[in-house]
Amino acid sequence: MAVHLPPLNGAVEWLNSEPLDPADLRGRVVLVNFWTLTCINWLRQEPYVRAWSQAYRDDGLVVVGVHTPEFSFEHEVDQVRRAVEARSIDYPVAVDNDYAIWRAFDNHYWPALYFVDTGGVIRDEHFGEGRYEQSERTLQHLLGIERDPVPVDGVGPEAEADWDDLRTPETYLGFSRGEHFASPDGPALDERRAYHLPERLGLNQWALAGDWTIGAESVTVDQAGGSIAFRFHARDAHLVLGPVPGRSIPFRVLLDGEAPGPSHGVDVDADGHGVLQDGRLYQLVRQDDAVRERTLEVTFGEPDAAAYAFTFG
Repeated sequence: MAVHLPPLNGAVEWLNSEPLDPADLRGRVVLVNFWTLTCINWLRQEPYVRAWSQAYRDDGLVVVGVHTPEFSFEHEVDQVRRAVEARSIDYPVAVDNDYAIWRAFDNHYWPALYFVDTGGVIRDEHFGEGRYEQSERTLQHLLGIERDPVPVDGVGPEAEADWDDLRTPETYLGFSRGEHFASPDGPALDERRAYHLPERLGLNQWALAGDWTIGAESVTVDQAGGSIAFRFHARDAHLVLGPVPGRSIPFRVLLDGEAPGPSHGVDVDADGHGVLQDGRLYQLVRQDDAVRERTLEVTFGEPDAAAYAFTFG
């Protein structure tokens, strides 16, 4: 039984477009992309979706992004707008804060791709990263064309992960989903407390030092000088940080107790200095030599910075 493109109703706002519905899109091939701005898996997929949108637009392809938030601060439309601008996304984006479109598709994943033919029938779907050549061939088949794949070269956090050396999983920090917490005496929910680093961190463990409050979805530093440490094995290390309205908060990254030098990520300099400005994913480390087990420590120069999750690549 054919499954048709469901209604695109319920978005709180549309970016780059007036609101669209299936009738508006009939006769066009449509690629629907569910995403959320802090998701590393989406960030690594996005250069492909962006390239397809630009390469096949004149052939009849319409890409529709659907931003459905994971963390509470991702409901802020201005945060989504800044992410759209930062990634040079010029196709329509529905801001799906109430999960209306997500539920209409019965979607469960970030990122997710749905491939819709000119008659409005969903002909294929893909969840997560990868399968790029097959996805592009599917688009070409629906468009009735055949070409060489579009060249794509992701940079910064958009670069493909070093899968062979990736041994540390995404790790949430809030009380509701946090795991592998190693500060002595364990966590306390919604209570300001002084935490300490253990004598040593095991692989994939993390800990806090200084005054912090551990909330349901994030940990928030309560006093300047608070730090968070993580023992990881991956080429790249990222940290999702929430916005502090009206303020910029400096932070310092150390790698095995020293400035990261050439192993710094795009959001810090060689001395490890960075600034929290927007709520988003920050790339802290990209190891420039052989990938090995390292200890990352992030120290915040002011209170109120909130950290949500570490991701790796």
